[in-house]
Amino acid sequence: MYDASMVQRDTYELRESVRAELDAEGDYSEEALRALVRRRIAAVGKERHWTSDERIRIEERVLASFRGLDILEPLLADPDVTEIMANGHEALFYEKQGRLYRYPHRFESKERLEDIIQSIVSKVNRTVNEASPIVDARLPDGSRVCAVLPPIALCGPTLSIRKFPEKPITLDRLLEWGALTPDAASFLQSAVRRKKNIFVSGGTGSGKTTMLNVLSQAIPDGERVVTIEDSAELRLTSLSNVVSLETRPANTEGKGEITIRQLLRAALRMRPNRIIVGEVRGAEALDMLQAMNTGHEGSMSTGHANSVRDMLSRLETMAIGGADLPVPVVRRQIASALHLIVHVSRMPDYSRKVTEIVAVDGLAGEEYRLRVLFARKTAGDGPLIRYDERLEAGEGGGE
Repeated sequence: MYDASMVQRDTYELRESVRAELDAEGDYSEEALRALVRRRIAAVGKERHWTSDERIRIEERVLASFRGLDILEPLLADPDVTEIMANGHEALFYEKQGRLYRYPHRFESKERLEDIIQSIVSKVNRTVNEASPIVDARLPDGSRVCAVLPPIALCGPTLSIRKFPEKPITLDRLLEWGALTPDAASFLQSAVRRKKNIFVSGGTGSGKTTMLNVLSQAIPDGERVVTIEDSAELRLTSLSNVVSLETRPANTEGKGEITIRQLLRAALRMRPNRIIVGEVRGAEALDMLQAMNTGHEGSMSTGHANSVRDMLSRLETMAIGGADLPVPVVRRQIASALHLIVHVSRMPDYSRKVTEIVAVDGLAGEEYRLRVLFARKTAGDGPLIRYDERLEAGEGGGE
């Protein structure tokens, strides 16, 4: 039986023989490279007695090894694969339609995987090495990349790729998947157009960035929007006046770092109508809240949390980290800045859905006055049910 280990062995041997024939100075086109690979397969295949299907598999594997991500190329080409994970050069996994699978192939060595990581990060002017072993980057299509090298990663070079869809996910697609109802979708579109400040909360992989992208599609063209992200993922294709800003890590000398806080302050001088922060994780939460409170209505962001109340607590903690302010002061800033919190969750069937839409109606004493507008019953099962309509009339959102 011709198994995965044999494919791995033959791919490596063929690739090395093809590489030996390549003119180091030449610029081989895809067609020329494919023709060369087929000639080598035809010569070697007579000895190995490969079937036609096995020849095709080997051909695609060898060709992939000359492209950007080697054996991961087939996973990148599969539109149903949403995440790719390499735990060292031998243990590879991928997520497809919400489920995790073991990839039957492996890299020939840890050095080969490390070479691919270096190739990825160098294209976005980032550095990863033993002195700075953690890096966030992106692929040309916008897919998010996180790489960790030894000695931090004990299993060897580690690579995670959150794939970016070829076409931006639209509200219609979310409706088709049952992520939210037409009623809730119409409400959110209206809230964006009426410049409500919206925060999207949820756990890891719950679809926060996807929801932020979808909400951004409802922004009327003609407004000036500034986006701020650690790694650029937002696609505001429906808008013509967009400025996209991306953070930069420090160089090997510890200099040159550009943080989200710095970009937020710069954005305020760019005459934005709205500011969209891909995700807040720390002290920049305070700057974001202040921007929302100083005339930049309709701004949006996301954050990690297991519930709406947990998100509010996290925002308090993050904001306090940005300035030595009393909790009541920070709480008033949050209550005044945020109008809506959209909570998204990953369901037991691996789907991602909006589970709650909550209005922040200021404070009642020292506690947030929260009003559930839409929610799913029984811990997320069932449809998204409307509970309150008052925000449609312009009520709610701040004190």
